[in-house]
Amino acid sequence: MMLLLSLLASFSVFSLMAVGGAITLITEMHHYVVESHHWMSGQEFAALFAIAQAAPGPNVLVVSLIGWKVAGLAGACAATVGMCGPSSLLCYYVAQLWQRWHASPWRRAIERGLAPLTIGLVAGSAMLMSEAANQHWTGWLLCAGSTVLAWRTRINPLWLLAGGALLGFAGWI
Repeated sequence: MMLLLSLLASFSVFSLMAVGGAITLITEMHHYVVESHHWMSGQEFAALFAIAQAAPGPNVLVVSLIGWKVAGLAGACAATVGMCGPSSLLCYYVAQLWQRWHASPWRRAIERGLAPLTIGLVAGSAMLMSEAANQHWTGWLLCAGSTVLAWRTRINPLWLLAGGALLGFAGWI
């Protein structure tokens, strides 16, 4: 029961910090479950993240998988409710105020300030996942190549994922 309460409380805090979605806090989640509590290895965490990204649906799926790995179905529910509940309630009330102050200069300043914050959090998450998943230089090369292709072309990311899977299956990564 203490484990479930710990998951609920921790992911509730993460929920309120997740500017830009759950994906922006991957580094904090990694620190919490891998480094602080040793509930899984860095590679297991990276695998759960990859599964969540490959599955259709929102990025918050990774939270459910973390909870499942730590404490089964009850853990998945506790982590997901913790991650979705507080931010949803806060969003509901803030949206009402946001509409009321639609012409305020403060609103525009906040919007401009949150964009670079979100970009930085996503970039930090990408770096952490790269460090956890890439154990060899070939993995780093694949990661860099995929990043450039995703950035500079209009290739569907599923093709990049399929290419990486084929390289891994062939034993090259």
